[in-house]
Amino acid sequence: MPTVYVTRKAHFNAAHRLHNPDKSDAWNRETFGKCNSPNWHGHNYNLEVTVAGEPDDETGYVVDLAELKRIMHERVIDRVDHKNLNLDVDFLEGMIPTTENFCIAIWHQLEGALPSGELHCVRLYETERNVAEYRGE
Repeated sequence: MPTVYVTRKAHFNAAHRLHNPDKSDAWNRETFGKCNSPNWHGHNYNLEVTVAGEPDDETGYVVDLAELKRIMHERVIDRVDHKNLNLDVDFLEGMIPTTENFCIAIWHQLEGALPSGELHCVRLYETERNVAEYRGE
C-alpha cells in the first residue's frame, strides 16, 4: 500500500515574551526587539499536524481525523489557548517560547499518542508569514 499523508489544522491564541534570562536586558532588546516587551505580545497561531501511513483496509483511514482532533486538543490546544506561554504552559517551562521551540514541544506532546499512522510533521504558523516545521529527530 502507498503512504498517504493526512493533515489536521487547528487554531489558538496565546501570548508570550521572547527573553533569555541568561543575557542582559540590552542584549534581549537588541536580539528580540518588540518580541521582548515585558508586557507580552500575542499571536493567532495556526497548527497543522500531519500523520503518515497506509490506509486501513477496513476504514480507509490513515488516522481517524476526529480522534486526531481530540488528541490535538487534549494534549496541546486546550493547554495553550488564551494562555501565556511563558507562565501557564508546563510543557514549555524553562525554554524561550520561539515558534521553533514551541513547534518541537508540540511534537513531543503528540509523539506516541496517535492510535494509527506515524507522526510525520508539526507545522506552526505564528503569523501568515512566519512558520516553523518539525519532523522529529
